[in-house]
Amino acid sequence: MELDGAPWRELPVAVVACAGLVQGLALDRATLRLLRRELRRAEALSVATRALRARDLPRHRLAKRLERAAVAPAAVETSLATLSAAGLVDDGRFAANRAAGLAGRGYGDAAIRYDLEGQGVAPALVDAALTGLEAESARARRLVEARGRGPRTARYLASKGFGEDALEAALGADFANDP
Repeated sequence: MELDGAPWRELPVAVVACAGLVQGLALDRATLRLLRRELRRAEALSVATRALRARDLPRHRLAKRLERAAVAPAAVETSLATLSAAGLVDDGRFAANRAAGLAGRGYGDAAIRYDLEGQGVAPALVDAALTGLEAESARARRLVEARGRGPRTARYLASKGFGEDALEAALGADFANDP
């Protein structure tokens, strides 16, 4: 882009298109405001897509990441809406995948719930993700089979967020009632 006949700045094609810039257009104050708004939006989308390149993130964490990158609040909301509409930001998908991953690594429902709520996932989506998992008692039984029955296994399961019902189902009533 040239300003007063001298090279001024290179702009992304998407910004040029969204701002309606054409060759020979005089840049008035309103056009410059629009151009700046589109540049902020493009910057926010760039930061967000770089963050999403490595792994899926919930909307809350992505918004925090954009805030840390000093992206304007209006641009944060616009970019999150764009990414949500494109299907790149989906808290329900994130919750289901994260819950399945944690369950596969031997975590109980309480630990999974704590993790997802800490990530900023809505309680209704957390409940849906937990409902989609294999029963907690079945996961606990599998861990008991691998580790063996005993107080150490009971303490291990409790530390991994398994509830009393799952402990009782996997270890029997005698372990569940021990102090």
